[in-house]
Formats: sequence, C-alpha cells, structure tokens
Amino acid sequence: MAPPPNEPEVTRVQRTFAFIDLSGFTSYTDSEGDGMAVKVLAKFRTSVREVASFHGVRVAKWLGDGAMLVAVEVENLVEAIVSIEQTVDDGGSILPLRAGIADGPVILFEGDDYIGSAVNLASRLCDLARPHEILAPKSMMGSPLLVNTVATEMGERTVAGFAEPIDVVRLDGLGNH
Repeated sequence: MAPPPNEPEVTRVQRTFAFIDLSGFTSYTDSEGDGMAVKVLAKFRTSVREVASFHGVRVAKWLGDGAMLVAVEVENLVEAIVSIEQTVDDGGSILPLRAGIADGPVILFEGDDYIGSAVNLASRLCDLARPHEILAPKSMMGSPLLVNTVATEMGERTVAGFAEPIDVVRLDGLGNH
C-alpha cells in the first residue's frame, strides 16, 4: 500500500541493536592524556571489529568511546556483545565495557540508519548499565538459542523516554556469572 500523498515511504525491518561504551573514558582521558586514551580506544575498536565480524554483526556507527551495533538475529548480537565484553577484559583493558541490547521493528532510514524504540531502548539500557554490565529487556530472552548466555533478572527499571518501566535482565557468558 502506498503512503498518503506528501508522506514519504517508510520501510520497517526487524533488527537487534546494542550500544557499547567504555566506562570512565572521559575521566581517563582527562587524567592520562590524549595519547593514552587513543591507545585504549584503538585496542577497543580492534576487539570490537574482530568479534563483531566473527558473529556476523555490523558496527553501524562509532560513537567516540563506544559503538552502535546491529544484527538481524538476536542470538548473534547477544553472543557478540558477551564476547566483546570478555575480550576487552581478557585483553587487560584499563576501562571496563558496559552495554545495552534491545530488538524490535524499526524504520530503516535513508538506507543506512535506524529509527525506533528498539534503538532508543538499547541506548538507554547502556546508559543505565554499570561497568561490566550488559542489560537487555527480559522480553527479548525468549529464544532457546541463547545457550551460551545466562540472564539474571534485575527487575523493572524506569528508562528515560519510555512511559512504562522495563523488566530488565543482566546478561553474562556461561563462565562469567
């Protein structure tokens, strides 16, 4: 069905999103200087690229000391984020990772950007996460394919921009809980 006159066509797609962030990057840059911050950031981005590509996940955009990642399958993105967090830790990063993940139908805007509540929720959950935490809505955890991930219930959380509280879980790899 065509959109009404003067209204652009909108393409909705089902995707899973994650926002990841190095906790304490601003303070670290302030105390250690730009040179050290760039070294930490370069190592972080290398780890993200390697793990994401292995899991078939795309880095949609870099956000300074963080990134937005997108995948078609929930399982691929969850496992990638759990693996990225572990890789950052195992690599001896001075700064821990935090992340938020959400999925749902979104608008594919101009062929290379996404607009919708799943994007916003993933971003807001990353903001709520503490260092070493990966947060996701409990409703996303229905997949029996998440065999390498443990979800710990965190209860309902008020999330900026959302009228109703969101029931949240913390995700960990099997060996990390």
